Amino acid sequence: MTESSDPLAHVPGGPVPSSQGGERLLDLVRVMARLRGPGGCPWDHEQTHASLARHLLEETHEVLDAIDADDRESLREELGDVLLQVAFHAQIAGDDHAWDVDDVAEGIVRKLIRRHPHVFGEVEVSGADEVLLNWERIKTEEKGEERPLEDDIPATLPALARAAKVQRRAAGRGFAWRSVEGALGALREEVGELESPTDADNAEQEIGDVLFATVAVARALGVDAESALRRTTRSFTERYERFTELARERGLDVDAAPEAELRALFREAR
Repeated sequence: MTESSDPLAHVPGGPVPSSQGGERLLDLVRVMARLRGPGGCPWDHEQTHASLARHLLEETHEVLDAIDADDRESLREELGDVLLQVAFHAQIAGDDHAWDVDDVAEGIVRKLIRRHPHVFGEVEVSGADEVLLNWERIKTEEKGEERPLEDDIPATLPALARAAKVQRRAAGRGFAWRSVEGALGALREEVGELESPTDADNAEQEIGDVLFATVAVARALGVDAESALRRTTRSFTERYERFTELARERGLDVDAAPEAELRALFREAR
């Protein structure tokens, strides 16, 4: 793929590989146009990009819940709700004569083709890790200059996800641990500093260093730290419920029991 070629020329031809050829996606666009059109729904008419923001956030978290629960049927439904948000925002913009759903789709198609030169061009990659590095490198080239590392990363992104994105971008610019052992060594070093006597003023900094280093280890292992912590938190709460049930059955006063006994009971609740 040459630099001057149109990425859309690389869109694969042939039938759409879905059960109904993508027709239901067009139905969604038609339904949204009807809801926002003359004689449509008063509530839909009143919505703006800003008023819909909380719905998009809620629907996204429901998708994550379905993924964490490995519930494919719920995932299908929740993805539909997210797709509705995309169509809704595109219809609002179309009504304002700004852009429409085709512009949204065209933009992401162009981006996908540009950033996958190993599929649509002649670039060779050794694996998924190099794909991600190339993605960040190409993104930097598209911007025309090397911008600050946190440029355009949403401030509202959860801290672990934000750390992972910053590290991924740094890796795209050539700065990253090149082995799991290197990342683990940095984590051990940060934990060691945390174990040293520390005052309240720098405790937050040391904890932050440990968490940031943990994200680097997760990246080296091919694990998403945000998803891992979400899953572990859910597992902990389920285990805690079993723990409290055992404590009640045995008449154990959790507040007064020795820590060793509590830990033994918590292990039993696994």
